[in-house]
Amino acid sequence: MLGHKRFSCNHPSSTFFPLSRLFYRYRDLAPQLVPLDYTGQPDVRLPYELIGSMPELKDNPFRQRIAEVFSEDGEGNMTLDDFLDMFSVLSEMAPRDLKAYYAFKIYDFNNDDFLCKSDLEKTLNKLTRNELTEEEVRMVCDKVIDEADLDNDGRLSLEDFQHMIVRAPDFLSTFHIRI
Repeated sequence: MLGHKRFSCNHPSSTFFPLSRLFYRYRDLAPQLVPLDYTGQPDVRLPYELIGSMPELKDNPFRQRIAEVFSEDGEGNMTLDDFLDMFSVLSEMAPRDLKAYYAFKIYDFNNDDFLCKSDLEKTLNKLTRNELTEEEVRMVCDKVIDEADLDNDGRLSLEDFQHMIVRAPDFLSTFHIRI
């Protein structure tokens, strides 16, 4: 804590982390921009460069997409509310359906509310850090669509994705960050 000053805020807490802990984590990124008294909910937006360089995200291949999806401006610049939402969804305690919804949004690179082959290719390349050949990526993506596309339209809807995630027991344990 900073001397005798304490954090003050009117935010309704719906996060799985202590609100004050997240506030101080947010403030530590740019103390010159984030006031200790947050009761007036000032219009503070931390730039993506600060968010993406956080230890919790800096090694995540999806850090930019995560920031874009959770930021109100869609560019990764985060308000305190955006930051709280991100940590809440990515906490170990968040429900599977909520995590699946946001994972879907993160993997939907073209923002069309479906995971098409291009989205899956980008996702797989990020997950494997481009270590697979184009042919291997294509084969894996074709297999995913073949197995998970319930309505056979050649792409995955949120429902298709959620159905697939139910069969992935390690999803909950891997889709999280710790502070």
